[in-house]
Amino acid sequence: MPSGNEIVVDRRADGLCTITIDRPQKHNALARSVLAAIASAVDHASHLPQTRLLLLKGAGDKYFAAGGDLQDLSSVRDEAATNAMADEARLALDTIRRAPVPVIAVLNGDAIGGGAELALACDMRLQAATARIGFIQARLAITSAWGGGADLFQLVGGARAIRMMSRCELVDPQQALAWGLADGVLNDGPDGSDLQAFLEPLLAVAPQVLRGIKAQAIAWRFGVSSDVARAVERDHLVRTWLHEDHWAAADRLLARSKR
Repeated sequence: MPSGNEIVVDRRADGLCTITIDRPQKHNALARSVLAAIASAVDHASHLPQTRLLLLKGAGDKYFAAGGDLQDLSSVRDEAATNAMADEARLALDTIRRAPVPVIAVLNGDAIGGGAELALACDMRLQAATARIGFIQARLAITSAWGGGADLFQLVGGARAIRMMSRCELVDPQQALAWGLADGVLNDGPDGSDLQAFLEPLLAVAPQVLRGIKAQAIAWRFGVSSDVARAVERDHLVRTWLHEDHWAAADRLLARSKR
């Protein structure tokens, strides 16, 4: 079983918080207690008012997360235990899906099986040049378990999702980018200038604006009615419009237009 130090949290003054799965000797496998620790870290960090963005990473350069921890899951042998395991893990990933700030998965290495489900629970994915995403659960004669199947079908459509799952394909960064699975390729690794260039404009956005954008993403992801989605949009418009940051930005633009 993982110990408490297998999740590392690093918070920066600019509002970026990085959560790292630190189990490289286990290929960052997702034991149930690891998923619970990730969810706890995401929940705590995302509700701090100064947090703008969360990054979720894996330690090392081979695996973002290599799926569920088979040793931990070997005791799941009956229907009740299987349902309990799936519910517990899906709730952990829902903490990411419903986090009030954007969550970006930085794939330092392969995200496979449950690790792919964890990556797709995030709002965006950035892949190192050698990292791959694979729904390879069929190799263990099972289907996806933690809500990731629904995420995959929503992202890439039916034919591609069936293809990935049934063929146990490992999708490279360029194909992932073309399919909408990835949002960027990190050619200089998970800590290089490509990552910083992607994050720079995001970190320039006011925290309350990022939260308003994420609120709309949550409404879309969970299929609320159009009326509810528009109400979410209007609520956050009012909050951001009346915020002093909006008026300061508007004043700056007006001053430039008068020059």
